[in-house]
Amino acid sequence: MQVTLSPLTPSLSLYKSRSSLSSLPSFNPILNPSISSSSSSFPSCTPIVSSSFSSKFISLTPLHSSNNNTFHTKASVTAAADSSSSSSSSSLFKTLELGVLFCLWFSFNIYFNIYNKQVLKVYHLPVTITAFQFAIGTLLVTFMWGLNLYKRPKITSSQLLAIFPLALVHTLGNLFTNMSLGKVAVSFTHTVKSMEPFFSVLMSSMFLGEMPTAWVVASLVPIAGGVALASATEASFNWIGFLSAMASNLTNQSRNVLSKKLMVSKEESMDNITLFSIITVMSFFLSVPLTIFMEGVKFTPAYLQSAGLDVQQVYIRSLLAALCFHAYQQVSYMILERVSPVTHSVANCVKRVIVIVSSVIFFQTPVSPINALGTGIALSGVFLYSRVKGIKPKTE
Repeated sequence: MQVTLSPLTPSLSLYKSRSSLSSLPSFNPILNPSISSSSSSFPSCTPIVSSSFSSKFISLTPLHSSNNNTFHTKASVTAAADSSSSSSSSSLFKTLELGVLFCLWFSFNIYFNIYNKQVLKVYHLPVTITAFQFAIGTLLVTFMWGLNLYKRPKITSSQLLAIFPLALVHTLGNLFTNMSLGKVAVSFTHTVKSMEPFFSVLMSSMFLGEMPTAWVVASLVPIAGGVALASATEASFNWIGFLSAMASNLTNQSRNVLSKKLMVSKEESMDNITLFSIITVMSFFLSVPLTIFMEGVKFTPAYLQSAGLDVQQVYIRSLLAALCFHAYQQVSYMILERVSPVTHSVANCVKRVIVIVSSVIFFQTPVSPINALGTGIALSGVFLYSRVKGIKPKTE
């Protein structure tokens, strides 16, 4: 007799149901997976401001009237008031729109980490999961291009050649992240990934000649110290998970450096979302042969059944994780087009804190006071780095 479990228990019920599962704890946070139904559901981000009625009022002013100047004065005041009201409404709309985008960005990231961890904890083939996530992203991109929701780009061979290294490190960065999530707690993976600023400074100084200021270097000290303290006291620590997260930092920051080095000089520029879409498609084609070579074809129902897994639950959660993965990255690019890099960096730090806290609560991850202190120090260093990064050194 099989027992049907709620699909979102922190006990990760992706294995076939057994009678012993009746002893599971009653803790069952409710998450709404419908939030990640499709990344194509984003509303249009262009504010629409209606034309002012005041221009019509001015055109109706009688030229033969003795009070002509009075009418014109009243019309000018009315036009100014209407213009001020429209500007205020437009500013409020943009603020609300940006707030919604931030909420979506944080939510998609939380759901991605939870669903992804649930799958990787029982299905130990991270290369296959990475390829599946890129496959879903490619389908979404193709769908949007096909319906002209996004303008289909015209790519030249020189652009493809320049984008290829970006796609390669993007593929490796997400693969290493999945490898880390499969080995250690979500909270620890993201604590280690807070070392990204360290690799950013290192890669930029080595390949771009961008020397960091003293404030930037000082902000790296609490980041490195906090990660070291958290690693020394992490209950789920193992070297594969730790080194995979560090490798993810290296590849992700390599992508940023390459994008500056290879794409800045190109005359035919493209917007961030178009570039992300092309990289997603290229990453899919890169990950497929890598998956077959390293893990084979082991995502079939027959294989999952032979491994004692609940096929339906594995497929559903893998799909939801892939949708959230594509959605949160796309929303991140949408936000970056609306705010400064410093604001985006600060928001990314806040997002990481929220992801760590939510994963600890959902998975009931044991956290010692010293471990929490190390994580807090590291994240404080990231916040400090994001604030001092924009400070320009004084020139004589």
